[in-house]
Amino acid sequence: MFQHDEPDITGILLVNLGTPDAPDRVAVRRYLKEFLWDPRVVEMARPIWWLILNLVILNTRPRRSAHAYAKVWTDAGSPLLVISRRQHEALQAGLQEQFGTGVRVALAMRYGNPSIAAGLEELRRAGARRLLVLPLYPQYSATTTASTFDAVTQQLQGWRWLPEMRFINHYHDFPAYIAALADSVRNYWSEHGEPDRLLMSFHGIPEDCVRAGDPYHCECRKTGRLLASALGLPTERWQLTFQSRLGPKQWLKPYTDKTLKALGKDGVDNVHVICPGFSADCLETLEEIGMQNRDLFLAAGGKHFGYIPCLNADPAHITALLQLVGQHAGDWLAHPGPAASALADRRQRAMKLGATD
Repeated sequence: MFQHDEPDITGILLVNLGTPDAPDRVAVRRYLKEFLWDPRVVEMARPIWWLILNLVILNTRPRRSAHAYAKVWTDAGSPLLVISRRQHEALQAGLQEQFGTGVRVALAMRYGNPSIAAGLEELRRAGARRLLVLPLYPQYSATTTASTFDAVTQQLQGWRWLPEMRFINHYHDFPAYIAALADSVRNYWSEHGEPDRLLMSFHGIPEDCVRAGDPYHCECRKTGRLLASALGLPTERWQLTFQSRLGPKQWLKPYTDKTLKALGKDGVDNVHVICPGFSADCLETLEEIGMQNRDLFLAAGGKHFGYIPCLNADPAHITALLQLVGQHAGDWLAHPGPAASALADRRQRAMKLGATD
């Protein structure tokens, strides 16, 4: 319960997509059921989609996905969750160093654990009267960013005392984010050499979403242009593609897997892939790109394949996130809120009375 005379805390809710609790069929099925039932993810009439999801997908896909998760699972757990925790800890430390103890960062996943409900409750118990939500999706899409907004506001509907709230929609062209991406490419190339072609692979969405007004495609393309410009790459040395299709619909093209096969057949020997839309390495980057798509390229005739890791908890990435938070909540962090100001006034008056006595 909030105390009216407690200092105001600024809460930062750091949100990523999510991960199963374990690389087994039961845990993966539970995760997929929550993820794929989200109407923001699959825009289809609920009765029809319920039948497809429960009678077909959830009876076949969990076993295959569990096998894929087992390939990337670590002793510490899911790579996405392990990396997200490091990001959370680094962001908390950086904000406290800059602004003191009046800020609290909580980690949450849109699907799975730790849940958004748990993250918000952590901030509420810490006394957060101001809330900044930071979804770790640089490019906005209704399938990801808006879904996070839905989940956060649904939880807040049960709160008696609502915090003042701000929400970061995107940061696809944020200078520090682009600079961190460019540095990660340069660092990889300094060790592995430069490729014939750099593929920038983003998670796909159905073309229907773009036709309905989703800005995701445009924001991915802008990120790609800015990154290529920062690296000084001519048009023929880089390409933007989309991965991770699901179902029979047409998704954003060109497809990453088909592009890699075509490059291998066309005699392009050396390809590197970076996934700028993913803030942390996960199944889609480590297994889908680093294993499946690597094998497709080499089998098609390619000779050298390199996967450039996500920004993860790299200091340049944490610096970018700190700047992003500062841009959206710097006034909150630099100045105490009304509760803190009132408390300071009361303490000052008490000190004066004590001196008089």
